[in-house]
Amino acid sequence: VQLQASGGGLVQAGGSLRLSCTASGSIFSINVMGWYRQAPGKERDLVASITSGGNTNYADSVKARFTISRDNAKNMVYLQMNSLKPEDTALYYCAAGARWPVFEYWGQGTKVTVSS
Repeated sequence: VQLQASGGGLVQAGGSLRLSCTASGSIFSINVMGWYRQAPGKERDLVASITSGGNTNYADSVKARFTISRDNAKNMVYLQMNSLKPEDTALYYCAAGARWPVFEYWGQGTKVTVSS
């Protein structure tokens, strides 16, 4: 499985960005897809995840601001990020797996920078 993420960039605090991730390869093995992020000097943390059935999970820090969605027909997952804060600045990774909460497949990171 290969994952290709896009959509990062520089945005002012309060702004919005939408990340996209396309899965290819042995996608039949994928059930859960999600986004992780890693800020400089910090661990990689789960931001949000979604199963093929539409069950979602969010980190407390992004609830009510971020929305994860998925297009199974296009093998894509999205992360709509609203009301962005400087603390959301990080490298965002797309991830996928056969069963929650294990993510076996990882894409390259896409950088999100939120200026104050």
